[in-house]
Amino acid sequence: MTLATSQIRRTCRRYKPHFLMALVQIGYTILYFITEAAFNHGLNPHVFITYRHFVGGLATLPFAYFLERKLRPKLTWALFLEIFVLSLLGISLTLNMYFTSLRYTSPTFVSSMVNTIASMTFVTAICLRLEHLDAKSPRGIAKIVGTVVSLAGVTTMTLYKGHAIRNLWGALIHLQGSSAVHKSWLKGSILTVASCITWSIWYIMQAFTLKRYPAQLSLTTWMSFVGGAQSAVFTAFVEQKTSAWIIGFDIKFWSIIYSGVVCSGLIIFIQLWCTEEKGPVFVTMFNPLSTIMVALLAYFVFGERLYMGSIMGGVIVIVGLYLVLWGKERDKECREQAEKQPDSTYDKQNGAREVSATNNGEKDEMKEFYAV
Repeated sequence: MTLATSQIRRTCRRYKPHFLMALVQIGYTILYFITEAAFNHGLNPHVFITYRHFVGGLATLPFAYFLERKLRPKLTWALFLEIFVLSLLGISLTLNMYFTSLRYTSPTFVSSMVNTIASMTFVTAICLRLEHLDAKSPRGIAKIVGTVVSLAGVTTMTLYKGHAIRNLWGALIHLQGSSAVHKSWLKGSILTVASCITWSIWYIMQAFTLKRYPAQLSLTTWMSFVGGAQSAVFTAFVEQKTSAWIIGFDIKFWSIIYSGVVCSGLIIFIQLWCTEEKGPVFVTMFNPLSTIMVALLAYFVFGERLYMGSIMGGVIVIVGLYLVLWGKERDKECREQAEKQPDSTYDKQNGAREVSATNNGEKDEMKEFYAV
């Protein structure tokens, strides 16, 4: 019974990051539909980003202050500047470009492009030696092939529609409001690509910052407040109407509360923890799951059309994700074996020395015996 319990705990501990990252993508999936409804009701995206991160900072502040009082290192000016750049890349600059690009392109295009962050992060992590890659080993080949396959699945979901699958029932929830979009694909594409690049750099930079500031809750709180302040300054320049800052007690209010507490608070904390445990590539490889869940939820709950291209691309993405995760698990096993090997070598050397000493002692005793 005790052996079975310890085995279950070991398994839960091993797959805890996988489970948490799956929950993260569920949280982002819900965020997509809530923010779409809020934007359709007139919520300004830049105001949304500002309020969202101030709410997230207020939500995590008490936990960060009390739980990480002894763990939190001293905040120097150099470290604060690093957090300032981290907040700029991951919050104010990236998210403002991301939501602005939605005005000029389409949600499908933007959500599909975001999935390329995993490939960008993988290549950048290899160049910076944050990710080990042995191209001759099966685990290295699995990570390379998995990344390419996931990118192919994302491309399939973006470029190939196929036949539409007929809805078995009507929409359970209706998203009302004006959804007019002004198309400017060149401007929108540039903004989308730029946001993906800065997002990828943000994931990489987290790995370096966490080594100098290992308090994840405190780092989440700092990024929320600093990013919110940066976004407020930007919004003050681009949005001159004071009425845009007024939020009623409706879907706009609840979208800010949900995105602030869950996405800017809880989800960023989970991502920081998983980045420290598994690295930035592991975190970004789960991004395509959100696209799949958005398509399924849109079909079954909101009555939108589901195309064969989305199903085929989703299956391909899952296969690629499995290959990358398999390769990373094998990497972890190899590292654990390498860490144990010096200990075993040391034990063997000690054992050999003890045997040699025993044999020498026996030889000395024999010499004394014959001498007598």
